Order: sequence, then structure tokens, then C-alpha cells
Amino acid sequence: MTAFRSGVVTVVGRPNVGKSTLVNALVGQKVAIVSDKPQTTRRGIHAIWSTEGAQVVLTDTPGYHRPRTLLGVRLNELVGDAVSGVDVVLHVVDAAAGVGTGDAFVYEHRVRPTGARAICVVNKVDATFGRSEVPQLAAAGALGDYDEIVPVSARQGKGIGMLRRLLLERIPEGPALYPEETITDQPLDVRLAEIVREKALAVTRQEVPHSIAVVVDELEHDESLTKVHASLIVERESQKGIVIGRGGETLKTIGSRAREEMELLLGTKIYLDLHVKVLKEWQRDPRALERLGF
Repeated sequence: MTAFRSGVVTVVGRPNVGKSTLVNALVGQKVAIVSDKPQTTRRGIHAIWSTEGAQVVLTDTPGYHRPRTLLGVRLNELVGDAVSGVDVVLHVVDAAAGVGTGDAFVYEHRVRPTGARAICVVNKVDATFGRSEVPQLAAAGALGDYDEIVPVSARQGKGIGMLRRLLLERIPEGPALYPEETITDQPLDVRLAEIVREKALAVTRQEVPHSIAVVVDELEHDESLTKVHASLIVERESQKGIVIGRGGETLKTIGSRAREEMELLLGTKIYLDLHVKVLKEWQRDPRALERLGF
């Protein structure tokens, strides 16, 4: 009888290379929010992929970057914590944007120092239309010492089966770390807040997405109805006006899109009450960051 295997795999990379989309593809369902805005991921999200004979705990991390705010510093520290003592590191690079110095920066600071087995995932190969895939694979291989270089399209599912097999080969024997039905260790209020933030990111522009945080203030949940009272936090009054929109239209759009996804997640009707609040320069304020859970 084959022994059960389990392990922890951390997903790292510079901002906007598709780490969260990859994690969702590996697990087989949406666990982490996704956006085309850099620095969408702000927490170390654990996503659990369980099979009959193995369990892989995937840690999605914020994009590793040169920080401009105290929040950026703390997000980089979170990446550092996430790669400590793991079994495998997945270093995700972007084939469409091109492999470059930012990826080398991530390798030198967050992949090589771990000493863990590393796989370079060359994502978004669907967006290269075959023209530059081979040069990008070569550039990825030149970044450092990887076990494997794997081309994937996390969005389309291309290469995900191969990547799963490579991960299962590299995790050690051991018991399951979570119950089989668990797909994430995120508390429900955090998952709901992240859904609201994802929808807000999709409809706001310029500097506003970086300045948005979401907190669930109150949550009442039963079998037929879930009441969610949440606050969207911004840094300036001008941003508050943008998030609310003319006649409240932008906030209504955020709410309707979030409510639809929450109902699919929970299987209940959702009453969603959203408010927009200003917490000045919260990304640079240590006390504000503590209040918001960073």
C-alpha cells in the first residue's frame, strides 16, 4: 500500500504574474481573489488540495516587490515568513510580460535562500501565441537552480496536470494536515471581505485600488439568509467619492457582483450592506494597519 503524502508548497513571484489564478487552478476551485491590479493578494492564503493519497497545502503570497509604504514592507515580510521551512517553492514568472530583473530579484531574495526544492512556473504562455514561449522558458531557466521549468496557462488550465504530478512527487510522506473537505483556512469573514475587495478592484481606477481595504463589521449566518455588514476603507475623501460613484452606482455594482458570488459560496440568500469610510493614509500608519489586520 502506498503511504500517504503531505506537504507545504509556497507560491512566490513578483506582482501580477498570476499566482492566485495558479493556486485556484491547482486546487480546482476559487479560493483566492484575482485581479489585473498588482498587489491584489495581501495575506498568506492557505489553499488545500486533497487527493485520495495526498494533501498539498498551497500558500498564496503577495507579490514580492520594492516597497513604497509600510504595508508594502509588511507584505514582503509575509512572503519571507511563508517560504520558511516549506517542502517546495513554486516561483511564478510571466511569459507574456517577459522574464526579467524583477524575477531575478525574487529568486535571490525569496527562492534561493530557502534551500527548498524549487519549480519555476512560466505562466501566461497562452498570451505569447507561441512566438516567445521558448525564449521565456530559457530566460526562466537562467534565473537559478530549479528542479523543473514548467510552462502553464493557469487561466486556461494548460500544464496544471503536469504541475500537480511534479508536486506530488516532491512532497514527503506524512499525515493530512487538514480535514479532507477543507479547501482553505481563511475565516468566513475574511473570505467575504476579499470578495467585496475583488469586485471593488474591478470597477475602480488609477490609484484607488491600492488604497482599498475591506472589513466585515458584522456577520449573521444561518441556513437561509446571511447578513453581511462591511466597510470599504479608502485613504482620501476623493477616493470615497470614486468608490461610491455618481448616484451610488459604483457601490451598487460592487455590491451586486459581490452578493452574487457570496450566494454561490454559501448557498444562502445574502443581505449585503456596504459603507465607504476614510482612514487617512492607512497604508503608512502602523496603528491603522494593526486595526485592518496587517
